[in-house]
Amino acid sequence: MKITNELLKLKDEKNAMFELKLTPGLDINNIIGIKIPELRKIAKSYIKDEEVDIFLSSLPHKYLDENILHGLLINEIKDYDRCICEIEKFLPYIDNWMVCDTISPKVLKKNSKDVIKRIKKWSKAKHTYTVRFAIKILMNNYLDDEFKSEYLIIPSKIHSEEYYVKMMISWYYATALSKRWDETIPYIENNVLDKWIHNKTIQKAKESYRITEDEKKYLTSLKRN
Repeated sequence: MKITNELLKLKDEKNAMFELKLTPGLDINNIIGIKIPELRKIAKSYIKDEEVDIFLSSLPHKYLDENILHGLLINEIKDYDRCICEIEKFLPYIDNWMVCDTISPKVLKKNSKDVIKRIKKWSKAKHTYTVRFAIKILMNNYLDDEFKSEYLIIPSKIHSEEYYVKMMISWYYATALSKRWDETIPYIENNVLDKWIHNKTIQKAKESYRITEDEKKYLTSLKRN
């Protein structure tokens, strides 16, 4: 395939080793090592190429870089229905956080009412990275103008032992505390979250420059032993 062949010409063994450390469980032979900014450029240059449809249909991919590029190509899709279709097809094949966190199409923000319904569905999936993706989009798109306090409930209903799910939920609530303190702090005060997520949320929130020193001290007092 043309796109894959072009990626292989950009092999960077040093960066491949670095990315292997960030994505435990992958095989070094399945990492080309192309840096994300370069993959973004490739996505923009290829989005109108007739090869793209073939590439997006060729699942599963062999290389991490192909999967990252796949996500970046989805980001470039302007038609909402097509974008959702490609997301739904790709989600089951995502096997690491790096690929998952790459996907954040702007067109989703223009269709918030439909997307929140899909987030609720994705958040109940058994697949680790479908759930992580759901909470990531909830964090990115629904803590500002589209915020509703009821959306804070969605991650609290997820009880998972998967590290990359728990980390995303913690990240979500830490961000929510920085943007929507009054609505979010009861989730900490009332021990709504699983203990590990509760404490990790506090840790991550205390690292935020958006949260005041007094708020950080109060969060410290709410840590569970």
